[in-house]
Amino acid sequence: MKEQYGRFAYLYDRLMAEVDYLHWVDFIQSIIQEYNINPKEVLELACGTGNITIPMAERGYRITALDISQDMLTVAKEKAIESNVHITFIQQNMINFCTQHSYEAVICVCDGINYVTNNKQLKSVFANTYKALDENGVFIFDISSYYKLSSIIANNTFGESLGDLVYLWQNFYNDEAALLEMELTFFQEDKEGLYRRFEEYHKQKAHRADEIVNLLELVGYTDIKVFGDFLLQKPKDNTERIFFAAKKK
Repeated sequence: MKEQYGRFAYLYDRLMAEVDYLHWVDFIQSIIQEYNINPKEVLELACGTGNITIPMAERGYRITALDISQDMLTVAKEKAIESNVHITFIQQNMINFCTQHSYEAVICVCDGINYVTNNKQLKSVFANTYKALDENGVFIFDISSYYKLSSIIANNTFGESLGDLVYLWQNFYNDEAALLEMELTFFQEDKEGLYRRFEEYHKQKAHRADEIVNLLELVGYTDIKVFGDFLLQKPKDNTERIFFAAKKK
């Protein structure tokens, strides 16, 4: 049976070991400075195993973090305890999340928005973040760009052997729907030296930046800024990661 962030959750950090999450946090803070605010209370959507959450907490932010996967949250909680930081973790789907608390900033990075695969759901995410923000609060998020999903990952296949773990990552891109379906097959060595197979299935939307900006404006956001590839500059045609920031008035 194909899962989504089930057993994969416990391998995720190992497979993402080369990602510079501290650089990601640095850039989030750079965007915050663009708005001349100093948020203390921050909500993170699609927090995963806490690779952004924990460094943010270590830098003094009071973080509430939600994710749809209980397995990802289990890993994140264990890491937060090891790092001696207090974080409130909640299992919720970011498409229809609700909160009784308000925040000075909301963040959603590392492809979280790509997992929202139609504009109706995306508008719901944006509307709910707008409700969750204090006045003058800022929503910051990123996506793997349309160019990256449609041209770089596209219909390509990737794989790697890590000794006790082997994986095959097959991609199927639907140009008409701008949807990327990802089938990941893992072979993990057990205590008896046998390799056990399990599969994961993921789907991401290749969002266009102009459509995202239009939806942000539609729900009431203002002062919208768009940056490319960890630079405070406008994205180019071949930008692979696009950051968005928007302010609640």
